[in-house]
Amino acid sequence: MIKNINDFQNVFFIGVAGVGMSAIAQYLKGIGKNVSGSDRYFLPETYNKTKSQLENEGIHCFLQDGSGITENTDLVVVSTAIEDTVFEVQKAKELGIPIIKRSELLSIIAKSKKTIAVAGTSGKSTTSAMLFQILLDAQLEPSIISGAGLTSIIKQGKIGNAAVGKGDWLIIEADESDGSVVQYEPEIGLLLNIDKDHQEIDELIELFTIFKNNTKSLFVVNQSNTLAKSLSANPKNDFGFENENAGYSAENFQQNGFHLSFEVLNQKFEMNSIGRHSAENSTAAIAVAHQIGVDLKICAESLSKYEGIYRRHQILGQKNGVWVIDDYAHNPAKCAASIKACQPLADKVIAWFQPHGYGPTRFLRKDFVEEISDALRPQDEIWMSEIFYAGGTAVKDISANDLIEDIKAKGKNAHFVEDRNNLLEALKPELKEGTVLLLMGARDPSLEEFCKDLFEKL
Repeated sequence: MIKNINDFQNVFFIGVAGVGMSAIAQYLKGIGKNVSGSDRYFLPETYNKTKSQLENEGIHCFLQDGSGITENTDLVVVSTAIEDTVFEVQKAKELGIPIIKRSELLSIIAKSKKTIAVAGTSGKSTTSAMLFQILLDAQLEPSIISGAGLTSIIKQGKIGNAAVGKGDWLIIEADESDGSVVQYEPEIGLLLNIDKDHQEIDELIELFTIFKNNTKSLFVVNQSNTLAKSLSANPKNDFGFENENAGYSAENFQQNGFHLSFEVLNQKFEMNSIGRHSAENSTAAIAVAHQIGVDLKICAESLSKYEGIYRRHQILGQKNGVWVIDDYAHNPAKCAASIKACQPLADKVIAWFQPHGYGPTRFLRKDFVEEISDALRPQDEIWMSEIFYAGGTAVKDISANDLIEDIKAKGKNAHFVEDRNNLLEALKPELKEGTVLLLMGARDPSLEEFCKDLFEKL
């Protein structure tokens, strides 16, 4: 039974190319473990960027054929997407090797450090990255296991979603989507927001209440989010946006193009970012950093240099007077916030969204329609292509066009292009100077290339 970080040395990841899995794999390699893994996206004689990056870190990658699992393997790690029928899982069982889920391993790692767990239905990766940058610049030598690559680390040729520091602090994301948020017992718990996403609200409240009760010393919540503030332990420790109840409140917020400014406790902050939610996430990171001893001036200097994370309002560039922005937004609140963040940049925002999963889209249909409709100005448009299908036994009884028709019924400009490869041709008449084209979606590994390719052809 694996209960401690010292209970294993040779670990194998099934599905190692996944963003959550690759982060833990790199972290374990960084602390001296022997790490290897396989993935269904690794194909014979075919270049795979993630595979190459993992191998550069000393992580041995195999085809998903069982050849990487041997009698010497101490532990096999699986993500929630890996089913028991997978051949490698069967082989590990035959050899009597312990098998645990990614979230279980993360909770074991978290117990080995002073952990800051960042939770909430939106903004976890961004806030984790901001907090990591602040603690790094404060010379605290933090570690991070993230759900997205940090641009500052990606520039080093790495995947960017993990780093090992010599200091005591480890920053992780505590995920509610699979219920694993209840497994962590962090030193500090940070709750950014509670909005309907993978579960109903009452289920989320229950999960985050357990998370609060498991937090050892400091619990920080967003006083500007109605549901999150109901779990506040002490408003003086909390953050908010123009909120007098919060000990750390973002005040005098201004957005000028791709530049933000705001104040927290009379300290001015300036950042290269967009949207109120960016100021809110920053203030969350500031609240935690300040309460563990980082001076506000250091926080401000650090955030002024913050470079962002992969596919979070990533600016692809401007062509013919049209800005193109790629964003990971994939639930109703995130899509609405993403659209609103782009509105100060241009007279017109054209947003495109590719929903993922038939079950999640069906579950959130009403919320998508309401949130996106409310976010759109009269001149703005929403376009969608068909739902991304990752395989499995999904019931395909809903289409993205159903959402589009519902949004049209609310009097908004909404359009459906079933095949996203036909999107640019359909959009071209609309892409006039002074427009922002916002491309949104998640889970589909081909989205990055699709967005870059569309920009190149603009």
